[in-house]
Amino acid sequence: MAHLLTILPTLNAAAALPGVFEALAEAEQIGLSAGLIVSDGGSSDSTLAIARRAGARLLTGASGRGGQLAAGAEAASRFAAADDWYLFLHADTRLAPGWTAAVRRFMTEQADRRCAAYFQFALDDPSADARRLERAVRWRCRVFALPYGDQGLLISRRGYEAIGGYRPWPLFEDVDLVRRLGRKRLKPLPVRAVTSAERFLSEGYQRRSRRNLTLLARYFLGASPHDLARAYRK
Repeated sequence: MAHLLTILPTLNAAAALPGVFEALAEAEQIGLSAGLIVSDGGSSDSTLAIARRAGARLLTGASGRGGQLAAGAEAASRFAAADDWYLFLHADTRLAPGWTAAVRRFMTEQADRRCAAYFQFALDDPSADARRLERAVRWRCRVFALPYGDQGLLISRRGYEAIGGYRPWPLFEDVDLVRRLGRKRLKPLPVRAVTSAERFLSEGYQRRSRRNLTLLARYFLGASPHDLARAYRK
């Protein structure tokens, strides 16, 4: 039977990790999990201590989500079985209860294929602005087949390795990977992935959304992910 290895890139994620691990424990309880890898980019808070208590395998290295994801997958490959699956998940994204049923069903149905799946974007904010953004993300995924990393990615080990995995980019590593997968190999799962709305609340929904769209447009026009990452951090 295929199992699931979960890979989380972290950087000062102590506030969110307990809830994320609580949700992921569902896979452990039903015998689906083959392990949890935390790929840390230099946290200065209690992220590593929380991860150790959760029984995660720890990697440490330079920050940069693409590089952390790639390092996590490389570590997973050393003990993953050929038919195992990877679940890439952001450290502030919590899967809704019952998520393992949909994941296990997808893994079974796609056992001989190289399709990948993503979850339904949701925010932990009850505001109308949050609901509007969630609708916009659903539209983006439906029209452009472009889920982001905060929607998670479920992919078989074979499928991940066949497309070359994550590139060690500091930004848009998620867009790059799903574009290489292509529309026909991307499937939505009927499960919410609830992400922290902190950044939208601190910057404002409209301002942050405009900024993200501007950076995405520059990426499609050929701008370097490293240049875009510097602009993102300003």
